[in-house]
Amino acid sequence: MLGVVPAARPPHAADASGSSPAVAGILLTGGKSRRMGSDKALLEIEGTPAAERVLRVLESVARPIVEVGPGITGARSVLEDPPGSGPLVSLAAGGRALRELGHLGPALVLACDLPLIDTATLRMLARWPGPSSVVPVIGGRPQGLCARWAARDLAAADQLAKAGGRSVKALLDRSEVTLLPPELWPPGVDAATLADADSPEDLERLGVSWRSPGVRPGTTPTSDA
Repeated sequence: MLGVVPAARPPHAADASGSSPAVAGILLTGGKSRRMGSDKALLEIEGTPAAERVLRVLESVARPIVEVGPGITGARSVLEDPPGSGPLVSLAAGGRALRELGHLGPALVLACDLPLIDTATLRMLARWPGPSSVVPVIGGRPQGLCARWAARDLAAADQLAKAGGRSVKALLDRSEVTLLPPELWPPGVDAATLADADSPEDLERLGVSWRSPGVRPGTTPTSDA
């Protein structure tokens, strides 16, 4: 059942040496991007495709890394089955791929639509003490696609997906997780770094310079692809 697991100590003091725990990465790039009007993974953020931008940050903290989606970043990739069947199925596919690579520990799971995600935020998640999954909370909503998921919960995602589950909420409802509201975040981490962008308006609110293929920078795409 979803609940708060008390942290043993603050994340910025979790490891005085500066090293991070052994944590892998799962990057989700297979969303349908209906509200954005074009593929969010390929949207250029500050001149770099969004998925590649997130991958670079993920590489600073995690390895191995698996992309779940069409393989657009150059990272090792797998497809969820069936494609486009929702974030829980994608999470399950990423967990299976990591286990096949021999990684049996936790993984940082990131959607590709996090334009301001940074290393400090990922280090917070990677270093937070304890074995449980670690999920930030913004405005009362757990951010399951910018989180550290424990190995047992990645395996549980697989079971839930096989039973027909599609939403990460099913995993949150089932799992005991460490929920991190903003008052527990260390200096340098704020809500903007954890914010996802589902529409051009979201990007504009975040002050992000962006460009959709075939569209002038900062204008709204008209395609419904």
